Amino acid sequence: MRPPDDAARRAARLLRWYPRAWRSRYGEEFAELLVADIGERPRSRIRAADVARGGITARLAAAGLCGWTLEPAAQARASLVSLTWCVAVFVSFGAAMWSQLTIGWQWSRPDTAATTAATVMTSAAMLALGVLALAAAAPVLWSAGSRIAHGRRRGLLGPAALVVACAVIIFVGGRHFGNGWPGTGGHPWSRQGLVPGGVAAFSWASTLSVSAYWAHPSALAGFPAAELAWMALSPLALVALAGGAAALVRRTELSAAVLAFEIRLGAVACAAMAVFLAGCCAWLVDGGPGPRNLFHAGSIDAAGAIVLIIAFVAAWHAARTARLRTTRT
Repeated sequence: MRPPDDAARRAARLLRWYPRAWRSRYGEEFAELLVADIGERPRSRIRAADVARGGITARLAAAGLCGWTLEPAAQARASLVSLTWCVAVFVSFGAAMWSQLTIGWQWSRPDTAATTAATVMTSAAMLALGVLALAAAAPVLWSAGSRIAHGRRRGLLGPAALVVACAVIIFVGGRHFGNGWPGTGGHPWSRQGLVPGGVAAFSWASTLSVSAYWAHPSALAGFPAAELAWMALSPLALVALAGGAAALVRRTELSAAVLAFEIRLGAVACAAMAVFLAGCCAWLVDGGPGPRNLFHAGSIDAAGAIVLIIAFVAAWHAARTARLRTTRT
């Protein structure tokens, strides 16, 4: 039989599968059970697998992606926080892929129906996601601003300032580097104006960091220093913006009506993400490179599609968990 201190250390290592909040509440009792089981079965793959599975489930539940371990309002907020992150990831990578299509669209008519459909579908989905993001942010910012104005600013000033600062950085940087948009000067054709040039240029500039050039340092070294700095800074600003928004959702006491409104918007956002993903898949599977290789889909796009699928599945689970948790109480 193993010494008790060795069994306790092994039990402590197994407990790390579970989130900190769970360990604080149930960790001591569960550790005692694990120590007793380790004494009886020093080696057990089944025990390790069960603990790992339970820990992952507990972490997903704490993130609002599954389970019923939290109070309804807390569960909804946790799900909305996860949904915020998923949408942020989806939009970041999706905008990079959409930018490729809009650049080609400015220069020439696509030569396949799949590429045309992909451009139309992704453009409509991006518009919908932008409108939904504004609609979702408005009540959260209003609630947070009201609390700050009435002196209840604890835990809110930092995230609010972070959101504003990152939004300004992204707006200014996107406008500045958007002047170098490759779609400028494209050849006019009947449906060239599907996407306004300024919007497409801003999207392209904001997602310059999503690039295959990172795998080619020699080519990357030829970029202007300011552009390289922006490629490094912009993803940090996007992550910080999403983190600040998630913190506001988590820390702001939203009313039941606002929570229900946000959950409905989350469901609509998932539908828009599905449309965008369908358009991207149509382009990757059946779209041709187009005139002068303008619509060529490379390995970076295939990798981006995988990220989009993962983000969409996680967002769908978050939205579904929030809806079921609130409707069954």
